[in-house]
Order: sequence, then structure tokens, then C-alpha cells
Amino acid sequence: MIKVPPTELPANPLIALMQSGPEQLELYLPFFAPLDNKGRYLPFDEFRHRISRKLDLNVAWALTKLARHNALQPLLPLGEPAQLCRFVLTPTLQAAISEVDRHTTTPALEWMCTTIGEARHLQYLLGDLIEDEAISSSQLEGAATTTLVAKDLLKRQRKPRTPDEKMILGNFRMMKFAWEQRSSPLSVALLEEMHQIGVSGIDDDKYRPGNLRDSDDVVVQDGDGQVVHQPPPAAGLRERLQRLADWANSEEHHSVASAGYLHPLVKAITLHFAIGYEHPFHDGNGRVARSLFYWHLFRHNFGAFRYIAISLLLKEAAVQYGKSYLYCETDGMDLTYFIDYQASIIARAVSRFKQAYDQALAEIQQFDLWLRQSGLLRQLSPNQRTILQVAHKGAVPHFTAAAVSANLGCSYNTANSALNGLVELKLFSKEKAGREWVFSMLKRGDIVREWRG
Repeated sequence: MIKVPPTELPANPLIALMQSGPEQLELYLPFFAPLDNKGRYLPFDEFRHRISRKLDLNVAWALTKLARHNALQPLLPLGEPAQLCRFVLTPTLQAAISEVDRHTTTPALEWMCTTIGEARHLQYLLGDLIEDEAISSSQLEGAATTTLVAKDLLKRQRKPRTPDEKMILGNFRMMKFAWEQRSSPLSVALLEEMHQIGVSGIDDDKYRPGNLRDSDDVVVQDGDGQVVHQPPPAAGLRERLQRLADWANSEEHHSVASAGYLHPLVKAITLHFAIGYEHPFHDGNGRVARSLFYWHLFRHNFGAFRYIAISLLLKEAAVQYGKSYLYCETDGMDLTYFIDYQASIIARAVSRFKQAYDQALAEIQQFDLWLRQSGLLRQLSPNQRTILQVAHKGAVPHFTAAAVSANLGCSYNTANSALNGLVELKLFSKEKAGREWVFSMLKRGDIVREWRG
């Protein structure tokens, strides 16, 4: 549990300090700002540990709250009765916005493809990252399936065998739906469909796919089973979600000439928070919240987020993720805590995406050199070259004609012919798995020995 802020604070801390003399006033000067001296927007739970015992904690917190009150910007009302959510534009958020603007727009992604020279080549190489969000989001919710098994499930497009695998496949479909619906306005119906796609067939009695909750027995508990969040009442839920949809669809926020301008990243994070706070479904709310975050960024032309997995990092600090919700709720719906934390996660995720791109580019260049030196280049079709590059990278251990067809946008017969051609060239092996053939790249040493005779 967290330590919640005090409800009673000195009414006029500034006046009291000014009357106490210059020496006392100087001791409290660091608290006349929304952030600490390291640029952090500390919640009271952490703030209290960074105050000297010589100082009055309540006075220091009151001064900080006063400074924050003057810096807070309005966002939207949430809950019942409605509370106005607000936020402060922190250095962490500003840095994340800069990274997102520079590296994740659809034009930036197109430039990356142009640099490599083959758009589909890059997409296949980075396609591994598309799966990461679906997998890590499921693991964040408790799915016990390993990442290796989950990737095999998605790449081979086999039927899920366990509830955990069903959860991962549902998340993957929900992320795909978010991408496909990026041109659609948000509506309650879209939220319901997103939920249905994500959770259908896992445990329908538990999740009730596509149905809003109609009772108040849905709560959020911590690891010890204690209730840490009671969502707003089910009565009026549909109307509140419609107001949220209207807010999400508002174009006023995206006009630079508007006084109410909000960067799409801020709105996406706020939507993430809003679904988690309202908890509109019986279960699966976290997955829907994160998918809605992606949907909003897709809608505003940040196409590279298809390859950026925030849940991968949220999973590494799941407790902090949960606390960031509680800090907001226990401090007057100040969403800065959640937005700032998410911004730090997003900046790191974008950095990982850039590293993956740089690595993919370097590997393509190295692989092209190997192909030219071996004499293989002249014997490979463009499709075979792409498949071999992906296999050489090691991200995809197994290939099927169906998966290759989907990734390269070619017919099943073309994909099958390309894979069998690689077997004939003594680069791949194949074996029967059920009704399909599964292809794998031979060990590099075996390939070299075969080619040297």
C-alpha cells in the first residue's frame, strides 16, 4: 500500500514562513516548485522520504502543492461524481514527446524503409516487435506462457492449446483490430468490439466478451488481495464512456491554433488511464486500455508504434505501474504521476525500437556482403533473400508457407515455392508438423560445408 497525502494542510504556508524570518524561508525555498531539484514530480509516498527531519513535512508538501496547482492544465472529467483530471508538463513528458515526434511518425517509418531499400524487408525483420506487445501485455495480466512458445504460436499461426495461449492470441488480434480501426472515431461500440476480439474464447463466463459490467462487484486488488481501487458505479457507465469517446474524438485538441491543444501522446496516455480507472468490463480492462493507447497513436499517424511494445517495460516494473494509478486517485486526480511514468516507459521503448532498427540495418548490410561473397545472391529470388535474411538473424526459427505469405504479401503458392527452393539450395530443411510443412534454416557450419562440397 502507498502512503496517501495528508488531507489537512496549513492554510497559508507561504505567509507563515515569511513571518518566521528569512532563515526559515530559505530552508523551504526548494519546495516552491512543482518538481524537485532533479526534475522529478514526486508523489507524497516518495516525497516524505526526501524531507529533512528539521523541516515540517506538511508545510513542505503544502508549498509544493501550491506550486503544482498553478502549473496544472485541465484534461477531462472522470468518475461519478465527476472529478476534473489535470496534469503538469514535466521534463520527462517533454522528452518523450520529442522522441515520439522524431522517430515514430508514419513518414519517419517510411524514411527508415527507404534507407534500407525494401519496405517489406524491414517489416519482416521488425515484425518480431509487433508480437512483443501482445505477448508482454498478456504476461502483465498473468499469462504464464514463455515468450519463446508465444512467438511460435503467433508465427506458425497454430491453434492455442491453453487459456494463456488464448489470451496471447486474443491480444494479438486486438492489436491488429486497433491498427485496422485507426481511421474510425472512438465509440462505445468500438470499445465493446475491441474487448470481444481480445477475450472471446478464453473464459467467456469470466470475461463476458463485449459486455459492459452491470454491477459494482468489479474491484482492483493488490498482491495481498486488498482492494486498492473501487471503479465508479456501473449506473451511468455507458454515458460516461460516451463522454470519454467524445473527448477522444475532439479535433480541437489537435489544432495548434487552439488554446486547448493536447499532444496525441498525452491524449493516448490519458485514454489508457481512463479505461483503467472506469474498469468498464468484468475482466481484461488493462489489455483494452493499452490497446486503446495504441489505437489513438495509430489514428494520429504514429505508425511506428506497431513495432513499439510498452508492456514489455511495464511488465518489468508492474508494481510501479499499479502505483502510478493510485498516486493519481489519492491526490485529487492529478494525472501527472501516471502520465510522467508512462512517458518514461515510452521514451525507453522508442529507444529500443531505434536500436532494433539500427541492428536490422547493420545485419542487412553484413548479410548482403556474405551473399555476394558466397555467390548465392544470383540464385535467390527477392522472397528467398528476405526469408533467408530473417532466418539468418535468428528471430524466426521456423517458417511455414502460410506465415511467409502473410508477412510478404504474396500468394501461398509463391511462399511455398520460395521455401522449397531454399531446401533445394541446401540452405533450409523441412519436416512435417501435423498438416503443414515447417521449414528451418540449417546450421551455418552445415551450409558452408555443403557449399564447399
